[in-house]
Amino acid sequence: MGSLFRSEEVCLAQLFLQSASAYSCISELGERGLLEFRDLNPKVSPFQRRFVGEVRRCEEMEKTFTFLQQELRSAGRVPGPCPESPRAPVAREALRVQEQSEQLAQELREVSRNRASLRGRLRDLRQYLHVLREGQRFTSLPAPLGSPPRPRALSEREPILDPSLHQHLERKINFVAGVIHPWRVTAFERLLWRACRGYLVASFVEMPEPMEDPASGESITWVIFLISYWGEQIGQKIRKISDCFHCQVYPYPESEASRTDTITGLHSQIQDLSVVLEETEQYLAQVLDKVALALPTWRVQVQKMKAIYLVLNQCSFDVTEKCLIAEVWCPVRDLTQVQDALRQGSYQSGSSVECFVQRIPTSESPPTLIRTNKFTAGFQSIVDAYGVASYQEVNPAPYAIITFPFIFAIMFGDVGHGLLMFLFALWMVLYEDSPRLRQGTNEIWLMFFEGRYLILLMGAFSIYTGFIYNECFSKATTIFPSAWSVATMANHSSWSSAYLATHPSLTLDPNVTGVFRGPYPFGIDPIWSLATNHLNFLNSFKMKMSVVLGIVHMGFGVVLGVFNHVHFQQRHRLVLEFLPEMIFLLALFGYLVFLIFYKWIKFSAADSRVAPSILIHFIDMFLFTSNAENLPLYPGQVPVQMVLVVLALASVPVLLLGTPLYQWCRQRTPRMPVSTGEQEPLLEGQEAGNSVNASKEDVESGGHSPDAKHLDFAEIFMHQAIHTIEYCLGCVSNTASYLRLWALSLAHAQLSEVLWTMVMRNGFVRLSYVGGVVLVPVFAAFAVLTVAILLVMEGLSAFLHALRLHWVEFQNKFYVGTGYKLCPFAFTSDTWE
Repeated sequence: MGSLFRSEEVCLAQLFLQSASAYSCISELGERGLLEFRDLNPKVSPFQRRFVGEVRRCEEMEKTFTFLQQELRSAGRVPGPCPESPRAPVAREALRVQEQSEQLAQELREVSRNRASLRGRLRDLRQYLHVLREGQRFTSLPAPLGSPPRPRALSEREPILDPSLHQHLERKINFVAGVIHPWRVTAFERLLWRACRGYLVASFVEMPEPMEDPASGESITWVIFLISYWGEQIGQKIRKISDCFHCQVYPYPESEASRTDTITGLHSQIQDLSVVLEETEQYLAQVLDKVALALPTWRVQVQKMKAIYLVLNQCSFDVTEKCLIAEVWCPVRDLTQVQDALRQGSYQSGSSVECFVQRIPTSESPPTLIRTNKFTAGFQSIVDAYGVASYQEVNPAPYAIITFPFIFAIMFGDVGHGLLMFLFALWMVLYEDSPRLRQGTNEIWLMFFEGRYLILLMGAFSIYTGFIYNECFSKATTIFPSAWSVATMANHSSWSSAYLATHPSLTLDPNVTGVFRGPYPFGIDPIWSLATNHLNFLNSFKMKMSVVLGIVHMGFGVVLGVFNHVHFQQRHRLVLEFLPEMIFLLALFGYLVFLIFYKWIKFSAADSRVAPSILIHFIDMFLFTSNAENLPLYPGQVPVQMVLVVLALASVPVLLLGTPLYQWCRQRTPRMPVSTGEQEPLLEGQEAGNSVNASKEDVESGGHSPDAKHLDFAEIFMHQAIHTIEYCLGCVSNTASYLRLWALSLAHAQLSEVLWTMVMRNGFVRLSYVGGVVLVPVFAAFAVLTVAILLVMEGLSAFLHALRLHWVEFQNKFYVGTGYKLCPFAFTSDTWE
């Protein structure tokens, strides 16, 4: 039975598919997403497989869809997502999709080509019209007789020639007119002057309206040029230079009447082309509407069809080539759904022969399948980032749901900061169905959104530990009355005014009757925030708390290994590995936890000054000595400590040699018959909960050794020696590693205190009557620094340290993580988007 605590049982099965209904059956299986297909033709080239023609046809249709999508985007339209997930098309419907898509693509090509041609022709006509209009200003006829003479002003829009000389030089002057890119005007003019040696008169003027550049598609204000010259050779040079600079040269009529007629004709042509272009744009918009409506559905259908044929290429044919055989990894609980899907596929294809599924045995390690939901997915991702669980080994994710936020909160304990984090995560949880949040493109934001439930629990646990530490933005809160009485201390003391003047800092003495009236109801008494030895008290408390929680966490990890040993029928590991590991851990570090709690209970405020040091006792424990200056905590402490150290040291050889010697002896001992074997009945059927594909060697090794018949004793011994050294040294280093809980918690509290002191307290203390106004930007700075430093940076730091404690200190006690995920063949919406 599959659950979050252990991966589901997965078996290897064969699908027998009739050729006529194979497509429909694979389509139905893809809609349900149940199976992971194996390639039965690994040595066959992709170009030599059975359905390569169908795959190529799908790829050709995808190319057509890509062209249609590019046309939509060039028109400023974004194709929307598919409103619903259509099923994979049958052969007749696929042909219809191919014909319609190719027809639309052909229409788009023709209409786009015609539109581009019309736009280019219209652009040329408008440029020609502007050239003639501007040329009229330079080459207009003289004024009629009797009209007053016009003053000759130095202007670019005055005629080039004197009107009085126009009639005499009309036959000798020729013109070249056109448009040029504004960036090339200077070089063009310089080259004309040098090549023609001044035998020309050139005028340049900007076009009144910008037009599109056919090369780049940008809107450019072109420059109109009009060049008058004498001589045919000069004219040839001018035309060659114009071609070199990619100028658009237009014919320039000699007479003014011809220019007027040409302008009139251009107006008429521009109007006609504008009407035709508008109708072409409307027709193009209609075609694009059809494409935008059908393209999303077509893309999903063709991608599903291509995926089906790729799966069919992984199947093999039987001898008669009338049946396809596929091998799949399938969860055992989904076998009935697989059979139902095959039945539905056969019915939809109209086949009279039903397809069926059959389980087959195998010695391979099956893939890992752990079903998650939106709440557990974030915690499972943390575990999978370390390594995917081996087949059916204990999954650390359900335990991390509690331990990960709690360990994070120990380092991030503050009511105010935890509340801000909790509210931020709660906002994401409440609006998790919003498309704007789900479809973000920022990778960091998507990471936060996927872990919204993890952040929610981290914020909630931080609020809890913040109440224990009694810290809210680094300030203590008086929820309950303090259990310390300063007035009682003053009444029972002989403090004089001179004594109080010379001693600004005084210490409360709990030995005085009435000063201490009992423990604070919940958390740390707020009076400690005013004490001069505040840090000493918190350091002692948090350091011991970190050690206790760390040893409990590691011990829990060792205990979880028992479930692996029992599940994989490795009961010898309970005695040869689990028992020595627990003895070594509890005899040394479990005893340290006992000393901490015993000292808390044994010594009170009255005899606290003579309380011995736990650290010195722990050091003397390893040295087999006693310190006369450090009194024992209880009678007979030294013999007890010596016995515990001997037990811990004696467990190391058992852990080192136990499993290798057991495997060696078992290999030398002849195997018992099935009738008398202790574990053989568990391997023949599924009554004991094992998969049909689990061989005896897999059961004995728990999936860690693929071949137990040829055991290499040296390799086993080396593996066990590494495990022993890593565990024994790791118990020391990992216990010290949990002190990061104390260090990070102290750093977070001190950063909060510094931020309050440097910002808010200065704003409250140093401001006078203008404080109400100035306090607004002061609080804004405090809020920004709180979010940027304490929430983001400190939160990320605490998250990474909590991650390390789970990966290194906790999971390595029982978790192997050498498996691989089950990747079922499924038509998910994320794939198509």
